Amino acid sequence: MRDIPAKENKHWRVIDIIRWGDDYLLSKGFENPRREMEWLIQALLNYKRIDIYLKFEEIIPIRKLAILREWIGRRIKREPLQYITGSTEFYGLTFAVDPSVLIPRPETERIVDIGLEALKHVENPTILDIGTGSGCLAIALAKNIKQSAVTAIDISSDAITLAKKNAANLNLTNITFDIVNILNSKPEGVFDLVVSNPPYVSIDELSELMPDVIDFEPENALSDKEDGLTFYRRFANIGKSLIKQGGWMLLEVGRGKHPIEVQDIFHQAGYSNTTLINDYNGDPRILKVNHTEKNDELRDKLISNYVKSLLPIRFHLCNIIYRF
Repeated sequence: MRDIPAKENKHWRVIDIIRWGDDYLLSKGFENPRREMEWLIQALLNYKRIDIYLKFEEIIPIRKLAILREWIGRRIKREPLQYITGSTEFYGLTFAVDPSVLIPRPETERIVDIGLEALKHVENPTILDIGTGSGCLAIALAKNIKQSAVTAIDISSDAITLAKKNAANLNLTNITFDIVNILNSKPEGVFDLVVSNPPYVSIDELSELMPDVIDFEPENALSDKEDGLTFYRRFANIGKSLIKQGGWMLLEVGRGKHPIEVQDIFHQAGYSNTTLINDYNGDPRILKVNHTEKNDELRDKLISNYVKSLLPIRFHLCNIIYRF
């Protein structure tokens, strides 16, 4: 790495580092080098973004420059900024992240929005987050619905440890964590809302991911190593035993044909009320499943009984017609 060059007075202002990093990262092929440097400076100096330009004349201490030098070296190798600085923002909250968990994405915040809307008239709702990772979905919901009881599960003990840390940092007491492999087990109880951002990248698509993703984020949280549909088949299979009557399941889905494939899985499993919802980019990325099957079964039973009740009448009419 081309080192931060020496200056005669040995002082580097914030604006000097921003300009230098902008040029350096641009030369290394980064598309938005200014934003990258802003991210690093914010974490390095505990600044808000606006502080960078309000305090641009401030001198950066030598020890901070040493940290920045190491960070930039890691970023050149395409390590994600969030892992380098150890944190990211999700739904207005700060989350610790490390390579044991996926980095929360802005598009996943849509699940929180939809979940909050769905539960706004439900008293003391119960919520299940499957594959919680950093805990971003479970914690955002628990934080915004104080009277809720949230259960967050993951197969990874490292992920659960980190998620617990994130919940503790926000002083949440309405959330519990457990290590569960949802493919061969399930938590006890039924829930008003089940949410999940499961591994949905197919094995054929793994090689198409950016180096920032495939080289650093946990592969078992990205892909099912099959067709990208394994977890959705499982959810469709056990969903009716997890969701309360009238409750919901909100699932993030992939791009292309993946959303329709997931919706078809639920239709074939007998779920009649499913909706694909767009993210804020206009892409269908959330499948909303409403558990109303008992109502459908009751309707079918009533129709069946009504039809059966008509049979004697039909038989009687046939006898009358025969006599004539």
